[in-house]
Amino acid sequence: MAGVIQQVTTGLRLDLGPLKEPLGFIRVLEWVFSIFAFATAGGYSGTTQVKVTCTGSDAVSINADFHYPFRLLGQSFKIPTCSNDTKLDINLIGDLSSSAEFFVCIGVFGFLYCTIALVLYLCYQHVYRDGTRGPMIDLIVTGAFSFLWLVSSSAWGKALTDIKWFTNPQTVADTITALKDFKGTCSPGQGPAMGRLNASVIFGFLNLILWGGNCWFIYKETPFHKPVSPPVIEEGPGSS
Repeated sequence: MAGVIQQVTTGLRLDLGPLKEPLGFIRVLEWVFSIFAFATAGGYSGTTQVKVTCTGSDAVSINADFHYPFRLLGQSFKIPTCSNDTKLDINLIGDLSSSAEFFVCIGVFGFLYCTIALVLYLCYQHVYRDGTRGPMIDLIVTGAFSFLWLVSSSAWGKALTDIKWFTNPQTVADTITALKDFKGTCSPGQGPAMGRLNASVIFGFLNLILWGGNCWFIYKETPFHKPVSPPVIEEGPGSS
């Protein structure tokens, strides 16, 4: 173990020069926006509100809380039946957890890969550019992440549209009104703030642009982009 650590520290050559190049600078942006993407989606919690009015009494505000990963079917709240002192357990509609968790997962793994890549760029640049294996692996992984950002951001954008519909106070109020055991009236209250989730979708597509654009600069490090050497013209015996 000590020998491995010694080899790693011996080969370490800190050089901040790559940060001035597009390859390193864009990787830093990817690192930052990956954090923004999974943090804005993964840390969200919201509340939708409806107002229940029973005959002869004032309206009562009922709050329904929900949060990541948006298994709305598991988010319950209680409402009065308006026929006696009992209350009904109501659940929100929908389960958008698969799209939300996929998006956050891509963000976390993208952040981890950017961290590893930046360590390689800044501390082991000589290893990265010594041969073709480093740039080739980097290009393949970055291209794969570009595709995954496209898929996950698109899926998450569609899921967010559904979340907005299922947590809309009017949708919740209509669901409650349709219940047979409910004898009062239900009207929509204040809706949840969705600005943070909207930002997460924007960050997802920004990551798509950054990772896709960075493929070009990584491609320039591969042997496929090396200039073709001009043919060598051999001089004959009679050449002066």
